[in-house]
Amino acid sequence: MVSIMLADGHQICDDPTRVDVDRVHDWLSTDAYWALGRPREVVARSIANSLVFGVYRGGDGGQVGFARVVTDQATFGWLCDVYIDRSVRGRGLGRRLVAAARDELARRGVRRLLLGTLDAHGVYAALGFAPLAEPGRWMELTAPPTADPALGR
Repeated sequence: MVSIMLADGHQICDDPTRVDVDRVHDWLSTDAYWALGRPREVVARSIANSLVFGVYRGGDGGQVGFARVVTDQATFGWLCDVYIDRSVRGRGLGRRLVAAARDELARRGVRRLLLGTLDAHGVYAALGFAPLAEPGRWMELTAPPTADPALGR
C-alpha cells in the first residue's frame, strides 16, 4: 500500500476505501473537460476497477486530489482522471500525485504507462512522459455514443 506524507501535511494514499466517490464524481462530471457529464455510477465503477490514488489534507483528511490507473499490474497501465481541487492547485500536488502513481507502477514491474492530455504536457514531461515513440503502432476504437446514460462516456 502507498502512503506518502508530504512536507506540507498532505498525504498521498492508494487506499480505495478513502476515496470520496461523490467528490470525485463532482470534480470529473462538472469540471474535467474529458469527463463532463459522466454519470456517478460510471465514476464509481471506474474507481472500483482501477488502482486509485488520492491526495488528502492534513488535519481533517478531506480529499483534494485523485488519479486512477487502469492496469493489469504486470505490464501496462493507463493513467487517467488526474484531478486536483481548484482550491489547492499550483502547489505541486498534481505532480507529486502522478509521481507516486508512476513510482508505484514501476515498483510492481509495469514498464509501459500511458496517458492522454490536452493541456498538461509540461507537467507530465517533467515526470518522464514523452510523446509516443512509434505512434503508427497504436490504434484506437471509439464507440459511438450510446442512448443509455448509465454506460457513460
